[in-house]
Amino acid sequence: MELLPEGKKNNIEVTFADQQKINEFSKLIMRKDALEAELKKERQEKEYLEDVSLEIELIDEDEEVQYKMGEVFVFLKQSKVVEQLEKDTEIIDEKISQLESKQDDLEDRIKELKTSLYAKFGDNINLER
Repeated sequence: MELLPEGKKNNIEVTFADQQKINEFSKLIMRKDALEAELKKERQEKEYLEDVSLEIELIDEDEEVQYKMGEVFVFLKQSKVVEQLEKDTEIIDEKISQLESKQDDLEDRIKELKTSLYAKFGDNINLER
């Protein structure tokens, strides 16, 4: 089976260090995908909280509202629910910030590895999706 275009020969030797870089690149891409999925989930959750906050503010302050905490629903006054929603939004904002920071770090390392691998292998390696 020929992986290179016809007539093209691969004269570059793959060292153990090169293989380690390729493996690291692959692992980082998998981590990046997982982070993107988690980031999407957290952003969706934040959007839900913002929508709920708008709806809850329309309710009378003395009225009790069911609020989900973990796996349980509890009855809280509207003012307490608004406070809890603000706290939950802050927590999610912090999670999103941490995930974005991790994502940036991964992107930087991926770019370093791409540069290094393309410098050695040129068009003999494909690191694009």
